[in-house]
Amino acid sequence: MSDDQNVAVSVEEELVQDSAVVEESPAEEMEEAPVPTGAILTIKRGGVETADRFPFQAPAIIGRFDPSVGPIDVDLGSIAEGAYVSRKHAQITLEDGVWKITDLGSANGTFLLRSDFERVDEAELTDGDEIALGNARLIFRLG
Repeated sequence: MSDDQNVAVSVEEELVQDSAVVEESPAEEMEEAPVPTGAILTIKRGGVETADRFPFQAPAIIGRFDPSVGPIDVDLGSIAEGAYVSRKHAQITLEDGVWKITDLGSANGTFLLRSDFERVDEAELTDGDEIALGNARLIFRLG
C-alpha cells in the first residue's frame, strides 16, 4: 500500500470509529414537552357543543364581569346561562401539570359530570370534562 492509501484507510477507520462512538454514546436526555397553559371552555346546549368558545390561560377566574368586582378572565355574562353564574364563580389553575377547578363561594355551585353531576369545592380537570356553573354547561378542552 502506498502512503496515500494508508492515510486514506486511517482517515476512513477514524470516521467509522467516530460514528460508532456517536452511536454508542448515551442518548441525550429528551426535553419534556411543555405543558400547555391554555385551554378552552365551550358552551354545551341540548347535549351538543356550540360555537360559543372561551379560550383562556391558567390561572383564570370564571364569572360575569361587574365593575364593582373587577376584571375576570372568562366572562360568561354574554350568554343566556350567564345570569346564574356568580361574578367570581370559579377559578381554573394549572400546577405541576395538573389542571384544577376551585369554586370561589358561588351562589349556585360548581359541578363536574362524573357518573352524575357532583358538586365540588375543588377537583382535578382532564381534557373533555363537563363542568356546570349555575345552569351553564361547559366542556373543558386543553388548548
